[in-house]
Amino acid sequence: MGQLCGRCMQLLRNFVAFVQKMSSELVHSVKECLALISECSCLKQNASKTRQLYKPMLQPHERVTAQEFLQQIERGFEMSPLGKDPLEALRILAFSENPGLQQSAALYYLHMSQHMNVPLPAEHLEPFYALLRSADLEVQQMSSLSLVNFLLEGNIDKEMVIQMGLLEPILDLLESEDPTVQCNSCACTMTLAVSALSFFSPESNREAIGAARGVTPLLSLANSYDPRVQQNAVGAILNLTQSERIQLVLCKEGALPVLTLLLESPDSEVQYYSCAALSNIAANTQHHEAMLRIGDRFLLRMLISLLSSSVDKVSSQACVCLRNLATRADTQAELVAKDVLPRLCSLLVSSSEDACRAAVALLWVLSQHPHNQDALVCTELLQSLGMLLSVHTTDPVIAGHAACIIKNLNLSKNRQRIIESPCVEGLLQTMLSIDIEENSLHYVTSCLAELAKQEGGTLCMVKWMNEPLTKRLVRLAGQREHTETSFQAASIIQHMIDHEKMMLLLKCHIIEIQAYLRNFLIHQEVRFQQLAISTFCRLQADPEFSLAFRKNQMAKLLEQVRQQTEETQELLRAAICHADS
Repeated sequence: MGQLCGRCMQLLRNFVAFVQKMSSELVHSVKECLALISECSCLKQNASKTRQLYKPMLQPHERVTAQEFLQQIERGFEMSPLGKDPLEALRILAFSENPGLQQSAALYYLHMSQHMNVPLPAEHLEPFYALLRSADLEVQQMSSLSLVNFLLEGNIDKEMVIQMGLLEPILDLLESEDPTVQCNSCACTMTLAVSALSFFSPESNREAIGAARGVTPLLSLANSYDPRVQQNAVGAILNLTQSERIQLVLCKEGALPVLTLLLESPDSEVQYYSCAALSNIAANTQHHEAMLRIGDRFLLRMLISLLSSSVDKVSSQACVCLRNLATRADTQAELVAKDVLPRLCSLLVSSSEDACRAAVALLWVLSQHPHNQDALVCTELLQSLGMLLSVHTTDPVIAGHAACIIKNLNLSKNRQRIIESPCVEGLLQTMLSIDIEENSLHYVTSCLAELAKQEGGTLCMVKWMNEPLTKRLVRLAGQREHTETSFQAASIIQHMIDHEKMMLLLKCHIIEIQAYLRNFLIHQEVRFQQLAISTFCRLQADPEFSLAFRKNQMAKLLEQVRQQTEETQELLRAAICHADS
């Protein structure tokens, strides 16, 4: 190949020089363009860039204030750190255009929030407005964190934060690009939305957050990749769902799909918060259709899967949400068909009391529908209920729900399986332990009285009867404050009288039995009188009871009841004849 001539070589050199010149000008143009864009006010500038582009001059009064403030800090504030002089200095520093002075004020508030457990006077909230509005990122970070600390420690009145106009800058910080600022502002919002009695309204804080359009940025941050931001954002949404009006706003803004998808989060805190928020929304039946419509009832499938969560509070909250959703028969039937029972049985024997309570409450709802009862009655469930009652004998919530479930399932074809299970023993031990003032004691005695109507149930109870249980039954029958419990206890006794073991146990309580029989005989309700007469007839067959009745003139009282009954019958006959004529 031949060599280039001198002319061609020069042309080539000129072309290379031209390209180099054009490249240099292009790079310069690109740099100039980027610099102009970065200087535009339309972009949010970070703190370091702001300080490079804009260095405000230190005003004379600011310089003096800063020097005096520094001297006071060095002396450790011989006077109160929350006094008038420090407050005035903090105001000047906070409202300064100099980032360094603002940082000093923010740092001081942060130090106070971390080391002083004293209430912050309302006037100290004023500088926070300027600090939260600062263009300096470090000021935003420190001031928002100190505000969180004060709120969490209860050293700032939440309603005062709203009244001082701090809610708007807090919510504006939700749209910051800095994860620390996002995290702190979410935490502030979450704390402000916590249920608390307000002088104006219990809902005032949540309503204010909703009115200030705080819902949309929170939903956006609920999908943050920063776990701290996501937790606080979902926590704030959870607290907002305690307001029915804010629930409507959340649903309108698309919260339901967001919260439902968060149930799949690997973070158990996010799972718990989102599940609890959905539980609150599900407590309002008007949202059920929209909740179940998501992904062809995807929510139900997710909640059922969370019943097997290794985190107790997550599985408990999944139970609560399912219970709130299971108001319709078709939803209940769907839950039973999706094989929810084995998961609930596992929760019934969980070491977590909250999980046990939530599971037994959901089972109670499912057991109320007749079509579910056959599917629910199985050996595993009855064994689990019996164990639950034996372990939590003093828990009124568990006892009441368990008793109602057993009573609902106590159909003729299921009765023998219930009698052969540990349920009867568990109910008797629960009756012995629960306080008389608890409503659940009524459900327990009512269930036992229903079981005692069948000979198999009576035999099972007699087998477990002892002196403490007998004494408890007699005392329940004798108390007058809770008449329904009294009637059910007396009914249980009446069904067991014919058994020799029970008769021997009752002989130790002859005086107490006579007392409640006398009360029943003079009771206004006929069923009490009839129960007393039936019990009297059975006890009178025993010589000791018969002798005691004669000494106590029970026959005389019975005669009075007979006369009253005859008089009533005469009056009824007269009334009927008059009506016919």
